[in-house]
Amino acid sequence: MKAVILAAGEGVRCRPLTLTRSKVMLPVANKPTVEYVVQALHDSGIRDVVMVVGYAKERIMNYFGNGKDFDVNIEYAEQKQQLGTAYAIKQVKDLVEGEFLVLNGDNLVSEETITDLTEKHAGGVSILTAARSDATGYALVEERDGKVLKITEGMTLKGVCNVNTGIYIFGPDIFDAIDETLKSELGEFGITDSIQRMVDAGYGVHAYRTDRTWMDVIHSWNLLGVNARVLEDVHESVHETAEVDGKIKGRVVVGSGSIIGTGSYIKGPVIIGRDCEIGPNVVIAPSTSIGDNVTIEPFTYIRNSVILDNTYVGSGSTIKNSIIGENNLIESHFITESGKNLMIELEGVLHHADELGTVLGDGNRVGCNVSTAAGTLIGTECRIETGAVIRKQIPPHALVM
Repeated sequence: MKAVILAAGEGVRCRPLTLTRSKVMLPVANKPTVEYVVQALHDSGIRDVVMVVGYAKERIMNYFGNGKDFDVNIEYAEQKQQLGTAYAIKQVKDLVEGEFLVLNGDNLVSEETITDLTEKHAGGVSILTAARSDATGYALVEERDGKVLKITEGMTLKGVCNVNTGIYIFGPDIFDAIDETLKSELGEFGITDSIQRMVDAGYGVHAYRTDRTWMDVIHSWNLLGVNARVLEDVHESVHETAEVDGKIKGRVVVGSGSIIGTGSYIKGPVIIGRDCEIGPNVVIAPSTSIGDNVTIEPFTYIRNSVILDNTYVGSGSTIKNSIIGENNLIESHFITESGKNLMIELEGVLHHADELGTVLGDGNRVGCNVSTAAGTLIGTECRIETGAVIRKQIPPHALVM
C-alpha cells in the first residue's frame, strides 16, 4: 500500500513562521514535522510515499529528495492551487493503484497510530478518529458500531467527541466522489465533503478510533506544546563530539561540534543542534530546542522555547515560551514577556493561546534592550532598533524605532 502525505498547504495560522516555509517543515525537536510522518510510515512497513507539495515546495523536495536517506521511496505531485484536500488528493490519481493511505504532513503520528488503521481496515473507506474534549476546529465523525453516519466540519454534534484525524484509507472510488465534489460551488473542496457523498450513497465508510500519538500544530504557538511532548521521549543524554564544560542534568542531546561554556547549566529535556556555542553562564531550562549553528551569549536564560538554525542571541537575554525563527541577529538584553490565556488576532480572527511569549519570524535584526509583550508576533526581515518595546504585531520588513 502506498501512502500519500498532504504537504501543499501554507498554514496561514502559523504565520509568521510560515511566511518562509510550509507548515509541514516547522521543526519539532530539530526535525521537520513531516519527517516524523515519514518515519512512522517506514516503521509501520510502508516504504512507498507520494508527497503532495505546493507552497514552498522546493524546501520540502530538497530536504527529502527521492527518500533514499530516509529508507523510503518518495514521489511528488504538485498542487498548484490551494483548493482544499479533495483537490490535493485528486493530484495523485495517476500515482496510486488500488487502496492507499492518506495522512496530513503537519500532524505528528507514530507507527502505532498508523497500524491502528491499517490493521483494522476491512475494505471500503476507513477513517481514523481520536477523542478530544475540545473539538473546536476539527471535523466531527458520527458513527454507530463503527459505520460512519455523518462527517462534518464547522459544526457541533451533540454527544459526538470523535474528531477526524485526517488519516484515511481510500480505494479508487474516492476519485469519482472527488470529481462530484469539484463540480460544486464550495470554493474550497474538502475531502470530508467527498466522504459524506459516499456515506449518503450507501458506500461502506467505517471509523476506527486511536489513542496513540496524534498531535496537531494548528497555530505557531502549538509548536511549544508539541515540542515539549516529543522531548519527553528523549530517554538518555547524547553529547556526540560536543565540548561540554557546563553542568548538564537530565536528558540532554547535544550535537557534534557544539560547545557548552563554563558555568552554564542545562536541565533536560533539551536538544541542542550541531556547531552551537552556548555560554558561559547560560541557563537552558526544560522543553527547549535549539537548532544548528546557534550562538547564545553569556548570562542568558531560555525556557520552554524553540530557537531555529543560524540565530545569534546576545548576552543577558531572557526568552520564555517563545519561538525564534532562522537567521535572526538579536543583540543583548532581549526580553520576552510571557502570559497565559491570551487572545491573539490572526487575519481578523481572535485565537486562544494557553501560554506564549513571542513568535519571531526569520531574518530579523533586533537591537539591544528590546522587550516584547506576551503574545507578540513579529514578521520576517524586520529591523527593531535599540530600546524598543513591542506591544503589538509587527508585519514583515518593518522598521521599529
